Amino acid sequence: MNRERDNREKLNSLNELTGLVQRLVNRNVLIDLRNETSVAGTVIHVDGYMNISLENVVYIDQKGKQFLMDNFMIYPKYLRCIHLPQERLAISFPPAAQSTVSWTSMKSSVKLLGSGVGRLVAATRRASCSHSEASVVATLRSTAKATTVNQRCQQYQPPVHRSTVAQISRERVNCQVASCQTVGGATTLRQLPLFKRPLQQQPPDQYRSSIHGGVAFFSIASRRFYSRYSATRIMTGTDTFSFADYDCVGFDLDNTLLRYRIGNMMELEYEIVSRFLVEQRGYDGRHLLKPLDKDFLQRGLIIDFERGNILKLDPDGVIRQATHGTKRMADEEIRAYYGDDQRWEVTNEYCRNMLVAWNGPLSERIRTVLDYFDICGTLLFGRIIDTLDEDAHERIGRYNVWPDVLDGLVYMYSRDHFGSNIGGYFEALKANPERYLQKASPELLTWLRELKKHKTTYLITGSHIDFANFTASYAFGQEWPELFDVIVGFAKKPGFFTAAKPFVRLEGHTETEPLTAGQLERYGVYTQGNWRDLTVLLGKIAHTASGTSPRMLYVGDNLIQDVYTPNKYTTADTVAIVEEMAAEGMRDCDAAHPDAPYIVSKFWGSYFTTRAGPGTEDASLWASLIKQHAKICIPSMDEVAKYPLDHCYNCFTENVTCNGYYPAEPLKLVNN
Repeated sequence: MNRERDNREKLNSLNELTGLVQRLVNRNVLIDLRNETSVAGTVIHVDGYMNISLENVVYIDQKGKQFLMDNFMIYPKYLRCIHLPQERLAISFPPAAQSTVSWTSMKSSVKLLGSGVGRLVAATRRASCSHSEASVVATLRSTAKATTVNQRCQQYQPPVHRSTVAQISRERVNCQVASCQTVGGATTLRQLPLFKRPLQQQPPDQYRSSIHGGVAFFSIASRRFYSRYSATRIMTGTDTFSFADYDCVGFDLDNTLLRYRIGNMMELEYEIVSRFLVEQRGYDGRHLLKPLDKDFLQRGLIIDFERGNILKLDPDGVIRQATHGTKRMADEEIRAYYGDDQRWEVTNEYCRNMLVAWNGPLSERIRTVLDYFDICGTLLFGRIIDTLDEDAHERIGRYNVWPDVLDGLVYMYSRDHFGSNIGGYFEALKANPERYLQKASPELLTWLRELKKHKTTYLITGSHIDFANFTASYAFGQEWPELFDVIVGFAKKPGFFTAAKPFVRLEGHTETEPLTAGQLERYGVYTQGNWRDLTVLLGKIAHTASGTSPRMLYVGDNLIQDVYTPNKYTTADTVAIVEEMAAEGMRDCDAAHPDAPYIVSKFWGSYFTTRAGPGTEDASLWASLIKQHAKICIPSMDEVAKYPLDHCYNCFTENVTCNGYYPAEPLKLVNN
């Protein structure tokens, strides 16, 4: 009898979906039960009859109340569905299962429906049955018994079109009632929207699947949404992130991999542009030529060109702090400019779509100072406004100052000036690189080399290739290109991620001819270009399962160029580099930033918060953006270089304020 039982269990494991559930041992899963309750926990054992044992369990009742339990066992007759972990799974199926693939859609996450003989259903995101574009779901019927189920389904619904996995439709669908009882009596499917016409289109980017060599690979491209369907989230209160989860890992260069001595760089930038404005644009130097007021500087401030104001916003677009020139404005003055609700239609639109202020029509009205290369622009602008008001003995009302400040920045950073030593900035860096640049740590170099062994790596920098070669050679050594499979210079971010500007071939440091995506090669060094063509190349060279697209990650410091845009407009996940974390201080961390006096502003307060009222502060616009569009936020790459590639980090989640900051939360966010 025992031998017969063992043989029966082995048969179930090899020929039915029991084998799939057994592959979930040591994984965190969420299981919905037929009595409208759920169980999240770590699977420790699954027998041949799909009796599931779990540990470290959170039991969730019908009202959503949670109860902690050490152990929990579920009999198959009580199963409604099992939510698979959102990661790539290699799942073996019997040959018969490979030929019975059909596509439907439903309103749920990744699931296994039914008991030992049932259905595997994989979906990328929840979609309501409201006749909108539905999430794509793959249904694999795994045994001959499932054929009977399929025949019974046809009594109640139109037949589902048979198709290869590559043929998927995103047409609008109609809701049908499918009273289909799966074999084993575990699940009843209700109101499954079904495709009624032949399937023709390719699968959407959010979902990719293939069956190859008897193994089905399911890959869920990351989408930023949070739901109760994450078992790890339910069990620990957090979701996790690891570099090892990605096939292709990319980086910005300046202030990401390459660190500057920010204080010295700010002093140099301010001196060059202030003298340009006095000597070549004719402005009075009584304020402009004063020493740098580093306390006035902060990243993320927004300049209102016409009114001469500098603004700091909250996540809803409310103007919480402002100056006219460099003079602080009281709330009454802010309301006089922008209305009783302290809102401006321009910044309202900006908060809805930040790219409209980059190259769109709003770029002629506002400018966001986002990195340490243009951070001095606010002080230069403010001091010119102060000078003009003093000369007029009143606030002029309308100003046309910013074009001259922008000319000064362009004069300093023009890529043609690096080779000709014009503009002062490049000349100073080449003469004394140790004054402005930092050497990469040995730990970071080792980490990058290890990453290159296991992943496809790429570099996308806005710097022209001659300047990038100079700075990277100083920081990483002459062999720095060996750290990357592809290098892109003079990438005009954020347009690189949204537009279709072609790549350009380089001969030395000279641009020659445009290239198509098919002409790009591994270990190539290019300029300009676009994300779409780059992903074509990365898809060819990345080590991924057949038929699947690589999972992409990009790391950078500019919150619009490197975090917001790639996360919002591509399928890439992002990591934010924010040096203000170290400068302002983190919980239980003693490490200090050497340039903290230049980064921390007592005038504007914390980078991560903004004044919400007398004595109260809320998260700033940029803290909100980091949480929404980055997986994690770190002060420098040296923090992750301390750990192996497969190290797991807590990443940002919807209802937890500070998860995702690493190694610890900024003090201001903890205190608020």
